[in-house]
Amino acid sequence: MPFSSLSHIQDRLNHGETTAIEVAKLYLDRITEHNKTLNAFVHIDDEHVLAQAKASDTYRAEHGARALEGLPIAIKDIFCTQHGPTRCCSKILEGFEAPYDAHVITKLKEAGAVLVGKTNMDEFAMGSSNETSAFGACHNPWDTSRIPGGSSGGSASAVAAALTPAALGTDTGGSIRQPASLTGITGLKPTYGRVSRRGIIAFASSLDQAGPMTRNVKDAAMITSVISGHDAGDATSVADAPELDWLGACDKKDMKGLRIGVPKEYFVEGMDAEVRASVENALKQCEDLGAELIDISLPNTNLAVAAYYVIAPSEASANLSRYDSVRFGHRCKNPEDLLDMYTRSRDEGFGAEVKRRILTGAFALSSGYYDAYYLKAQQVRTLISQDFKDAFEKVDVIATPTSPITAFKLGEKTDDPLTMYLSDIYTIAVNLAGLPGLSQPCGFAEGLPVGLQWIAPAWREDVLLGAAAAYEAATDWHTKVPTGFGGES
Repeated sequence: MPFSSLSHIQDRLNHGETTAIEVAKLYLDRITEHNKTLNAFVHIDDEHVLAQAKASDTYRAEHGARALEGLPIAIKDIFCTQHGPTRCCSKILEGFEAPYDAHVITKLKEAGAVLVGKTNMDEFAMGSSNETSAFGACHNPWDTSRIPGGSSGGSASAVAAALTPAALGTDTGGSIRQPASLTGITGLKPTYGRVSRRGIIAFASSLDQAGPMTRNVKDAAMITSVISGHDAGDATSVADAPELDWLGACDKKDMKGLRIGVPKEYFVEGMDAEVRASVENALKQCEDLGAELIDISLPNTNLAVAAYYVIAPSEASANLSRYDSVRFGHRCKNPEDLLDMYTRSRDEGFGAEVKRRILTGAFALSSGYYDAYYLKAQQVRTLISQDFKDAFEKVDVIATPTSPITAFKLGEKTDDPLTMYLSDIYTIAVNLAGLPGLSQPCGFAEGLPVGLQWIAPAWREDVLLGAAAAYEAATDWHTKVPTGFGGES
């Protein structure tokens, strides 16, 4: 059962073939066995996990099953939880325990989920490889000498190695989809405003969005159906978002009549040849399922990375200014005065990448440079959004590679931030435009997973799920598992 999907575990629970306690013990044992190798989890409380599972079994016996009754779900260390630490994998938040649960955590609990622990991540979600974590790098189960992607690398690694059947991540510029691609799992970033951001430690407030990382498409729909919905406590949560039949969208078995846009800007020099071949084979499979492939152009794609790395650091510099070491978190020893406490505490508490982005953002927002950088980047963002709007007048959904390359070696790009930033070249535009995106496995390149990305119009996650489910039903890439973790690839 370790590599089972949420929906399969749910069926076994519903038929009385297992219990939430037995399921929880299974995954806790796997975490104990494999986490030293992967460093996917940064906090586990076995007693608390088993207490949740016992409570779930009791609830099922007395009231019946809720939507996620007894199902284990891991949580990225960016979500506030009342039980246990919330540190964003940063030294600046050492010792911090949140006084409340994030809205999505409350919704998972209300649906009966068993929260199995906090997963590793790039510090404050700033990174594409999970190497900026204060708790050390996470490893890819397909090749433990390689990165799992970032920033939700711990969640991706944990799901891929079946230390948990599902996990929550966040996606600011590709941080769910890119690690999903590099570890061979499914990752969904909902439309901006679909899922409440309250209680998610902010990186870039106009870009951050929570979403599921799972073994298949249906599992992603199961979780998103629970965590989505309006939250009056979050000003960026949309009150009139269209309701969807999340699970019904996953019943698609073919793509008859579906118009798939293939942007020429996403198939350019620099992409790994085997990655390209895997994605092109996937597109051919979509044609065989009845889809029509339509060549489209997203002409401002080449500007997305530059615009993102002005907008995101600018918002980060504002959001991270609250970490002053006065009320909580790391504080330097023996400060000379208040200014010394502020400066040394922040210097000691933040890692190099976080400092780099704070400085970049502060510069972009500074007097004399605001118009030249931040305002210009927002104008480019508008152009990118318009590109997608124009494309969706001709097509129903867009298909692209998720990443131009497979997982690279640990340490390979840590000294070259600009090259690292290009890892998200195919995912960033989706966040800038606020659109839903999904990555699912579609092949291998030199033994490492390759991801196919689907992009849909705002609020049309049903189109994403339908296309992804039809492709999944016709292939078996989602069933492949890494060797060395109790599975056979």
